[in-house]
Amino acid sequence: MDAVYVYEEDGEPLRGADDALDLIAAAWAAGAAWVAVPAHRLHDDFFRLHTGVAGEMAQKFVNYRRGLAIVGDVSRHAVAGSAFQAWVHESNRGSHLWFVDDLPGLAARLVPAGGGEAGTQASSR
Repeated sequence: MDAVYVYEEDGEPLRGADDALDLIAAAWAAGAAWVAVPAHRLHDDFFRLHTGVAGEMAQKFVNYRRGLAIVGDVSRHAVAGSAFQAWVHESNRGSHLWFVDDLPGLAARLVPAGGGEAGTQASSR
């Protein structure tokens, strides 16, 4: 089972590649393969695909072989027929970036077919 570094609920919005690298470093130090970020901690530019912020952040996680889970409701950004909605759908079919409703939902996705529990570690950031 993959350990998860859970980013804190409160604080400034995450805005780009430098923030992604900070998260990856924290996950690495914690021995976590995944980072769970509350959706409300992401700057609105993340959800506007034309800005490139989401792609830039997601690519950092792929490059450093860490998973990124966006936890919480993103429905206000995923209006019917939007590019963001399509990206969420495709991301959830992959293995590096997932959009989940809550931490138990992430844990369920991470549990291998043979069972077990997902480990989580709270952020100190």
